[in-house]
Amino acid sequence: MTDDELLFFAGREAALPIYEGLRSELLRRFPDTRIEVRRTQINFKNRRLYACASFLPVKRKSERPDPYLTVTFGLGGPVYDERIAVTTEAQPNRWTHHVLVGSPEEIDARLLEWLGAAYLFSEGKR
Repeated sequence: MTDDELLFFAGREAALPIYEGLRSELLRRFPDTRIEVRRTQINFKNRRLYACASFLPVKRKSERPDPYLTVTFGLGGPVYDERIAVTTEAQPNRWTHHVLVGSPEEIDARLLEWLGAAYLFSEGKR
């Protein structure tokens, strides 16, 4: 993990194990992934951005786990599931999904399936 990634979690260190689990799984499944640390999010990219991790407060504070990490991914259509906090059509045929993750155990097969679909969707965009 880079210094920039660690610095992103300054003051929110309790969420670091969630990120470590996400990062580890994405790099294991998609070794060509590039990680880009921005001011408000950490991007996971192949040819394009396919997922990101942030502290975007997509639910009221009383509804968010503590700690939490918001995992965002894009797909060509909407996915509706109780785990997805927000689904929006950001652009025509580009749907953004936000999932609140409260523990490393929530980086599970279902979330990784969505992230895999997002990886393929991003890879196929021109």
